[in-house]
Amino acid sequence: MSETVSKGAPMAVLENHVLYYRPTCPYCVKVLSALDSLELSVQQRNVSADQGAADDLLGAGGKLQVPCLVIDGKAMYESSDIIAYLRTQA
Repeated sequence: MSETVSKGAPMAVLENHVLYYRPTCPYCVKVLSALDSLELSVQQRNVSADQGAADDLLGAGGKLQVPCLVIDGKAMYESSDIIAYLRTQA
């Protein structure tokens, strides 16, 4: 199951972006918080709750590390790198 989350104000939706995350991962929470504060929205896939998401993550980047932002099929890891990228999109 995939979801695009929007809370409150309209958010800019980044097409062709998928964030793979686990809700219990502090680095993932950091990225999700940045998305909120930057008012950006991306497709989100919880690899803990969705085996298909975990399989897709493995296929996209070759490992199950989260957070992982896949942009046009290219995997980006590390929360600080993801947040720096998101700031350029806000």
